[in-house]
Amino acid sequence: MISIIFLFGFYFVLQFRKGGMEQAIDFLPIGQENKTIATLAEYFYRKDDVEKTFLILFQNNMEIRPGGGFIGAFGIVKVKNGEVTLLQTHDLSNFDGRIPNTVPPPYPMQETLRIKSWKLRDSNYSPDFAVNASKAEEFYKMGQGQENFDGVIGITTNVLTSFLKITGPIQVEGYPGTYADENAVMALEYQVEKAFVDQNIPVGERKSIIGGIAQEVMKKVFALSNSQKLDLYNILTEDLDKKDIQLFFKNQFLEDTVQKANWGGLFDSAWQKDFLMTVDANLGAYKSDYFVKRSLDYTIDLSGEIPKAILRITYNHTAEKKDWMTKDYLTYLRVYVPIGAWLTDAKNFPNPKFGSELGRTTFGSIVTVPLGQSKTVEINYTLPKEISAEYNLKIQKQAGINDEPIAVHVFNGDGTKKDYTNVLNNDFMLVPEE
Repeated sequence: MISIIFLFGFYFVLQFRKGGMEQAIDFLPIGQENKTIATLAEYFYRKDDVEKTFLILFQNNMEIRPGGGFIGAFGIVKVKNGEVTLLQTHDLSNFDGRIPNTVPPPYPMQETLRIKSWKLRDSNYSPDFAVNASKAEEFYKMGQGQENFDGVIGITTNVLTSFLKITGPIQVEGYPGTYADENAVMALEYQVEKAFVDQNIPVGERKSIIGGIAQEVMKKVFALSNSQKLDLYNILTEDLDKKDIQLFFKNQFLEDTVQKANWGGLFDSAWQKDFLMTVDANLGAYKSDYFVKRSLDYTIDLSGEIPKAILRITYNHTAEKKDWMTKDYLTYLRVYVPIGAWLTDAKNFPNPKFGSELGRTTFGSIVTVPLGQSKTVEINYTLPKEISAEYNLKIQKQAGINDEPIAVHVFNGDGTKKDYTNVLNNDFMLVPEE
């Protein structure tokens, strides 16, 4: 439910409305992102007597998955004439029990998680959100879900922090403690994993607090001043840019609109030059990603007949001892590179699996990082010859992983070298200088 609240944070955008919003959008003196928000606001606030229904995926990025994080719960939100008519949350440990054990899980879930069948909680196994949205709805129907959705919204736990930065701390009736931006994620994790036992809350009800948090946050959102709404708008726009909020609409116009703004979690299969995306799936069943810090170093050598690439991914596991939240880190790492790439050597990347997905070649391996240690995965591969011509590079960001330092080193055909550094909070583009 928390994810739908962000739409109400954009309410003041409708202040721009003079006459019909649709007629005003193209003339607003604002950037593309703001125009996209205006389009979405008009859709959700439209007085058309049509009820719109959305599936909300709560993705815990402390247990990273390709689509943003482990789905521990989902919500159903209905909106009509600009008003929320239904807010529900469902614990997936209960709902998944209704899904038959008929779908074999993708590699290596069975080997690492010891699960018999693929279900909704693990459905976001693609780096493309539209694929995950479709798969989530498929599992929802398999679990006897009755709603027909107009769209799917995925959020990570970072969004809760964003709201609380603006609304201030909240308390939830019936639960101890205060939830503030600096402690909410860890406090909520402890509540649903440990504290509920001492509070005599049944296992099946341990995530009910999510609904209470959403209600309290919503109350504060509606009470915000205009300046606070602007602050909320700005911080949630950052969350959209970082893929902490991902949107999928069945209305093709809206879907095209959010994809144009890069808010749809689209995996770029169309990019024709050099391409890289590293995708982690924490399959260790612990919330170790809270403690794992990553950095990426990519070297491309264009001086020879065949381009050569060296990719280094360093994992630093900062936790020092095993507890209820963390242990040795276990991830299934997939690397997406151009079709025609060929693996030549690798270190700390055992028994690699090769495949193709979403128009890319993939290299995959189970990687483990012991508590308190660092490990660098190194992957050497060649690229198609045509990559060298007018060299361009796109590195796509995985949803749920933020503030990842990257370094890119390009050895050009003339022997010169150029170095680039950045922080991967959105997709990185390297194009020829004018």
